Amino acid sequence: MSQKADLVIQFVATTASKSKDDKRNKAQSALNEYNELLNTLHNAGLLAAGKQGSTNREILIVVSCPWDKLRELIETERHTDFLHGLLTNAYHGEERDFAASPLSPADRVRLVHTYVTSATSQGGLGITSGNKDKWPSVQSVFALHDRTFNHTWLDSWTKRQLGFTMKASELDVVKNQFGESVALYYAFLSSYSQALVFPALIGVTFWKFEKPYSPIYSILIVLWSVLFVEWWRIRERKLSVRWGTRGAARVEKRRVEFKPVKSTGNDEDESFPWWKREFRVLTSLPVIGTAAVMLAVLLTGIFILEAFVTQLYTGPGHQYASLVPTILFAALVPQFLAVYQKFAVALTDWENHAHQSSHDASLTIKTFALSSIVAYLGLSLSAFVYVPFGEYLMTLVHTMIFAESTKPDDNKADAKIHDKASKLAPASAQTAEHISGKLNASRLQNQMFAYTVTNQIINSFIEVVLPFITRGVSNARNGKGLHMGTPKAEKDDPTGEKQFISDIKYQASLPEYSIFVDYSEMVTQFGYVALYSTIWPLAPAMALINDWLELRSDAFKMTTHTRRPVPTRVDTIGPWLENLSFIAWLAALINSALVYLFRPSESKGFFHSIFHRHHTVSSGGPLETLETSIVPAILIALSASHGYIILRAVTRHILERALWKGCPEAKEGEQKERIVKQKYLQNATSTLNSSAQREKREVSADGLLWQEDGKAELEKWIKTE
Repeated sequence: MSQKADLVIQFVATTASKSKDDKRNKAQSALNEYNELLNTLHNAGLLAAGKQGSTNREILIVVSCPWDKLRELIETERHTDFLHGLLTNAYHGEERDFAASPLSPADRVRLVHTYVTSATSQGGLGITSGNKDKWPSVQSVFALHDRTFNHTWLDSWTKRQLGFTMKASELDVVKNQFGESVALYYAFLSSYSQALVFPALIGVTFWKFEKPYSPIYSILIVLWSVLFVEWWRIRERKLSVRWGTRGAARVEKRRVEFKPVKSTGNDEDESFPWWKREFRVLTSLPVIGTAAVMLAVLLTGIFILEAFVTQLYTGPGHQYASLVPTILFAALVPQFLAVYQKFAVALTDWENHAHQSSHDASLTIKTFALSSIVAYLGLSLSAFVYVPFGEYLMTLVHTMIFAESTKPDDNKADAKIHDKASKLAPASAQTAEHISGKLNASRLQNQMFAYTVTNQIINSFIEVVLPFITRGVSNARNGKGLHMGTPKAEKDDPTGEKQFISDIKYQASLPEYSIFVDYSEMVTQFGYVALYSTIWPLAPAMALINDWLELRSDAFKMTTHTRRPVPTRVDTIGPWLENLSFIAWLAALINSALVYLFRPSESKGFFHSIFHRHHTVSSGGPLETLETSIVPAILIALSASHGYIILRAVTRHILERALWKGCPEAKEGEQKERIVKQKYLQNATSTLNSSAQREKREVSADGLLWQEDGKAELEKWIKTE
């Protein structure tokens, strides 16, 4: 039944008001908007029918596109692709054989969705939640899942595919059902999982037979990160040629929310000055920087509380003190990020991007910047603050906490208070050596275990299991029982109409699919492996195990817990590739610094190297540590940065010639580009030939007239002679 509908428009009327007259006016306005919406769809050649939603104010408008209209949309897209030189497999002017090359479900949904949601100036209908001036009651426009396909695909992927490899044919199946953007994500996830096999193997080897912080292991990890990023750059290019999406950004429709500035009196001559957008981007940087500083201060405070204060405090409730940092993190950090996300969305909207891809790229950079601070700041503070300066900072915190309780006082009453305070805080009598013993020698390894194992288990639970629980609780509250899955078929429903309506309501209640979350999780994990796996070489192996599950849990989450992704033509993973490149560069800096700071001394052993080489409070304190360790580590990291630039240039040059030059995809791309040019020249030549024929006919007619005149003159001359 779901195949009868191409799209569903979620229409929710807002009639809440204090006065009856105002409520009546809003209801009438919503009714007029609904009627106008149906008329717009019908006049555009689409079929539409409204179905009652979950509430009285919600109407779900089922939209279907007849084949004749769909053929028109197909030809329009082919014409646009041809004019912009898009390397597709079909060209304008050719009669497409749909029996040999049928239209995929993803292309059908994408064509109809683009037509319905794109701006009227771009040939669309402008029906989208972003067009609040025209359609204030439209909440969303989404496509319906194909339950039969989802069940078959999940069964095949979870039971028959035991490895990490997704062949090109399997990616084509995903592309044909969910679009190129989703298929490209699964290609990235599969490729990244396969690439993790190498660091996982060497990580287990070095963990078993080598000391921690091995320079050889760190060099191999940095080399691997650079190789993977540059290899993926070519891999996504090959896939874009295979799928005919290379250069897809050139044919992207404008966003309805885009507000152009008319430069002339012509309505079609609308744009937005580049310098205005760049100025707005620069204006948003202080906001992002301020938020980053505030988040860093918050996380640093939680870190100090967890690393130092809870170790020293032995007063009332000290057994619960270790829970305070976790409670503060859970209570403050998500709320801070939620508030920042609203600011980031508002700033990105203010930048007024013409296309959705550039809008999403800008928002991705803003959002991932702060999520990276949350992900990596704790490890960085442990590595570059806790270990080198831990003894000094713990002594400082100890002094601040218990300074008042250790002041001498002649007053007897005060002496009693000090006696009581000394009992509640026996840490005040600790020596520097005792404080040094409070430092956790395995803190870095424990953090890496938490980030790469514990957090990933929690994330999997949140993504896969928690939505079932939440849905079951919600259904129980609404009197629907503890049913947590999709609606079941009813016995008195021979046509399946009731099941179809129930499924529409169910999918309308699901959240929209966010590919940002999936990419963010994988890129963050890449950061842990590339930046900090020298701390705990087993991290790549743990990441590999997690990604085996991630390949399957992401598919389950997408087909069960979210709405169907709207297919989008893309040729790259966009800003995520730049994030990967930045992390690879940062890996060269951090790995070199970690190896220098924490490489075990051959004569004195590992723990002496870490906790006696750097904690020298009694013989100069942090200044000596700064001079003997931190400054040289910074210089070494800067040298590694220059080495990274050379390594990346050489790697890119070699891989371009080894994997791209002369490969079948490169030849196919050149052939498609040549065909596009030939088609254009053929059309141009045909036009020129037609013009030449018309001119020739005109010249021939004039020539015949001249010949007739000349013959008459010749005959006249002969008679005269």
